[in-house]
Amino acid sequence: MKILPVAVLGLIATAGSLACAETIVVDDQVAVRESSVAKPARGATMKTVESQFGAPATRHPTIGKPPITRWDYPGFSVFFEHEHVVHAVATSP
Repeated sequence: MKILPVAVLGLIATAGSLACAETIVVDDQVAVRESSVAKPARGATMKTVESQFGAPATRHPTIGKPPITRWDYPGFSVFFEHEHVVHAVATSP
């Protein structure tokens, strides 16, 4: 069923905007777990993110319209629309 992955992605995006939480899936159920991982704030520019957190471990190619870019750091990923952060989410260690 394709609706479930879209719903999970929406929940992850919503939870990713919380200050100190991360989304996990346990037994096919989405849950929010507290996280102490420092992440950039929504609206920050690419230049600001790189100056605060250093160069990302991986820079993924920009895709779509509007252009979305993902940078991966140890412990979190940052999603940009054009040059600004739209979401930063904790990732599994």
